[in-house]
Amino acid sequence: MAKVWEQSALPPTPEAFGSMPAPGVAGLICPHDDYLYAGRVYRQLLPLVKAKTIVLAGVFHKYRRFGAKNALVFDSYRAWRSPDGEIKVSSLREDLLARIPAADVIRDAAMQDSEHSVEAIAYWLKHQDPQVEIVPILVPSASFERFQELAAHLGKALAESLKVRGWALGPEVAIVISSDGIHYGEDFKYTPYGSGGVTAYTAAIEQDRQLLKGPLAGPLAPAKAQAFYTAVVNPQDPDQYRMPWCGRFSIPFGLLLLEETARNLGRPTPVGYPVAFGTSISFPQLPVRDLGLGATAEANLYHFVSYPGVAFAPGGK
Repeated sequence: MAKVWEQSALPPTPEAFGSMPAPGVAGLICPHDDYLYAGRVYRQLLPLVKAKTIVLAGVFHKYRRFGAKNALVFDSYRAWRSPDGEIKVSSLREDLLARIPAADVIRDAAMQDSEHSVEAIAYWLKHQDPQVEIVPILVPSASFERFQELAAHLGKALAESLKVRGWALGPEVAIVISSDGIHYGEDFKYTPYGSGGVTAYTAAIEQDRQLLKGPLAGPLAPAKAQAFYTAVVNPQDPDQYRMPWCGRFSIPFGLLLLEETARNLGRPTPVGYPVAFGTSISFPQLPVRDLGLGATAEANLYHFVSYPGVAFAPGGK
């Protein structure tokens, strides 16, 4: 982990879109792909987090296998393992569970054990802050209207819990949303610009840039979360992709949760800054294969994944 951290800070740096918010952000959208591909984007984003307690909104890739939908998946663990030692699960989890409707919750260790989208980020958070605590949540399929309900309930509960503790969104607690961007290639069943090559790559990546600079940028609003949802999901059948982003559910829910929490705290609306962007072929792989870290899939002009990085400042820069 130390070598990954060190190597990921070396050039070239990910693509930037303008100003960077100050450290102490209220939230992030962060990738979860293999470190040798996405490490530079992790490294650009995660030092902006200064909170000790992190609510992690993760992708649930295997939700169909478990038949999970319309609820949030929590674990029951005391702590998670990591290369740098145990990551404590915050007592905030039990407080939140006591404040939200039972119908909003699935509590299942096997579901959490099957998933890598939280784990991948949690290791980085632990490495940069040995005292970090997490509240892991997986987000399966739901309609946008159901996500609004889930976010309203959890946002109100989170705000109430923070008030009791005297904590603020940003300094003490942050919401980190896990998501990789576009998955392009025949095996992803997504080739709208042809099977691959430079032209297809350029068009697909520009499409992602427009999402980063559009609904994922600026002051949070339910309409923006919905615009992202409808761009990547068929609203009449959420199980159908329009664009294969891993975070097609975690991002809309996470954006709504950030906005609801800030509003219930009486704080200004958080503002999104797209601060880092790359792909599995946009920069050299980190030289970490000697540590046993490899790739779960090939990366080339016919099979690539993008890595969005967005930071949400608490009420502005």
